[in-house]
Amino acid sequence: MAVLQVDRPKAPHAPPGRGARRSKLRRTAIGFAFMAPLLVVNIVVIAVPAVLSIWYSFTDWTGLGPAHFIGLDNYQRLFGDEEFRNALWHNTLWTAFFLTVPMAMGLLGAFLLSRVHRFHMLFRVAYFIPYVVATVVSGSIWESLLDPDQGIPHGLPFLQDVNFLGDPDLALGTVAFVNTWQWWGFLVVIFLASMQAVNPSQYEAARLDGATLWQEFWHITLPGIRPTLMFLGLMTVIWSFLIFDYIYILTQGGPAGSTDVLGTLLYRNAFANQEAGYAASTGVVMALISVLAVSGFLYLRRRGWDI
Repeated sequence: MAVLQVDRPKAPHAPPGRGARRSKLRRTAIGFAFMAPLLVVNIVVIAVPAVLSIWYSFTDWTGLGPAHFIGLDNYQRLFGDEEFRNALWHNTLWTAFFLTVPMAMGLLGAFLLSRVHRFHMLFRVAYFIPYVVATVVSGSIWESLLDPDQGIPHGLPFLQDVNFLGDPDLALGTVAFVNTWQWWGFLVVIFLASMQAVNPSQYEAARLDGATLWQEFWHITLPGIRPTLMFLGLMTVIWSFLIFDYIYILTQGGPAGSTDVLGTLLYRNAFANQEAGYAASTGVVMALISVLAVSGFLYLRRRGWDI
């Protein structure tokens, strides 16, 4: 016997796309919920102090008590201040040095280490150890080593009359040397990791064509690690204008201001001279220099320099 089948009316469907939109909104809300603690910390620790620093740079605040608005007086005084120009010049020299000498040492060390197959990890750890040592510790060690009465100069006859940290002509270069001792191993490890991502077949093809080691480095390695090189160059500029720790530990900006940089000048004005408003104007200038460095990096990225 034939069975009659009756088609039941289908339940109405939700408009297409509504479920996808709800799912997307839910994922977005969950993402913001996880990011909220970090955003709050960034606002409290970074955004609020930054805004307050800009405000205080237009005041005569001493660090305690009320602050009175004085307009651009701090900036007019800043750019006419011989100490500020001296510190800015030292920061410029420091930046030029660290963009060339440690970067070249890091590139050379990484390239040579990429050719080593035995004890590869041992060398990498040995180069990186100085970077993980606390700055206060390594700075204090080098201060003792360079002491003219008890350190290395005292034990070497041809250096007994040399005071590396007390001579105005040698102090800045000496501090830069100490910082390079710690910094270049970090560059070696980063550059080495980037070099290992370069296609090995390019080196094999170059060797078949008779390329020298220098030609391999110049035409294959450098173009292959250009994004890393550009990024580290940017960070070197920013960090060079923020340098404070090694200089303060070893020389405190002396002798006679020969190692003064913007960071030590800001610290001295804020805490020793109790001119927090004037020091804030120095901090704003340092921030503007970092903004210019980042803007230059973004411009070069748009021109395809990091590809």
